[in-house]
Amino acid sequence: MALTTTPYVPEYITVHIGTAGSGGQNVTVSFPDYIKNVASSEIYPTWEPSALRANILAQISFALNRVYTEFYRSRGYPFQITSTTAQDQKFIPGRNIFENISQLVDEIFTDYIRRQGNVEPLSAKFCNGTTTTCDGLSQWGSQDLALEGYDSMEILRNYYGNNIELVTDAPIRGIQQSYPGSPLRKGSSGSNVTFLQTAMNRISQDYPAIPKIWPVDGVFGDQTEAAVRKFQSIFNLTSDGIVGEATWYKMIYLYVGIKKLSELVSEGQDYFGISFQYPDALKRGDTGEKVRILQYMLSMLAQFNDTIPPVTVDGVFGAETEEAVRAFQHKKHLPETGVVDAETWDYLYREFQGVSETVLDNPVLFPQEKAAGADASSAYGTTTRLTQYPGYSLTLGSRDTEGGF
Repeated sequence: MALTTTPYVPEYITVHIGTAGSGGQNVTVSFPDYIKNVASSEIYPTWEPSALRANILAQISFALNRVYTEFYRSRGYPFQITSTTAQDQKFIPGRNIFENISQLVDEIFTDYIRRQGNVEPLSAKFCNGTTTTCDGLSQWGSQDLALEGYDSMEILRNYYGNNIELVTDAPIRGIQQSYPGSPLRKGSSGSNVTFLQTAMNRISQDYPAIPKIWPVDGVFGDQTEAAVRKFQSIFNLTSDGIVGEATWYKMIYLYVGIKKLSELVSEGQDYFGISFQYPDALKRGDTGEKVRILQYMLSMLAQFNDTIPPVTVDGVFGAETEEAVRAFQHKKHLPETGVVDAETWDYLYREFQGVSETVLDNPVLFPQEKAAGADASSAYGTTTRLTQYPGYSLTLGSRDTEGGF
């Protein structure tokens, strides 16, 4: 089966009653009925409509994040979420549903929140705000804000930040599994292998004993087999170089965990529309989008060159970014200043371009589509999105008439 490329609302969701490791039963219900139950269990129907809407959107988003990242499937469980607030959100089988909550859920169960520019639904954690507090939404606090006149998105932004947005009318479909359906092995090819190679390279940043795979070409060859064998050896799997279901989901588990895709504070999966024009010298202490682009190029090169340390793409030129710049300058026999002058930028861009073209410029493996919300007339040019796995996307601006990306 093809890997899921966009978040979706499942027709049905299976809830484990109790904590994940307990012997409780699994209950399968329609997704709207699940949210109605959670909302009726978590919040009061007498609250202000904007507080109800904000809480329900958080509950929807949290549940969709669990589905999207295969949070429990990658741990070997046959369900999508649990009924306990210790791990997820409250669900009480057979409980009564409040009428106004039922009506509201019917209106918005295909809507969710995410960070602006990110793919995955926000892991919108929350707590009651009285007996327990957390970094997410305060349920009672949301009611207080509603009484002050805040609308639902203002309430959500108060707790999750101003960089969230509302996605509406998500597609509805049956539960999708990312596993290809049959093992991947030497000789296999296609987009599933491309994701396998990309995920292994990302995991190897945290587990450097796993050898890098280059090029990332969608062909399961000797390098891919060697990386898989080492991965299997490290994680006590049968070291046969064949990616069956156990190896695949261990990889998903590690990838999601390393990227923190199921956490409120996540690396996220960005849609990039990028101008690679030289921005004038960049140095330690600089901030902004051009620093972010620099870090993006460095972080991609670091996946294929162990001499370049990994870089966090946060738009802040700090010690980590300076170290990576110096390492790149050393590699290219440039003055090791840690400052990105025009010569360093040009070398960076050319090497990055070579990597990105090898990885991405294959129309068979990577059919391109217009990114959601992308404006072809924007200053950064048309944006394309390439998504191989729920929670994974790699995106570059398409070539413009000035010869850049």
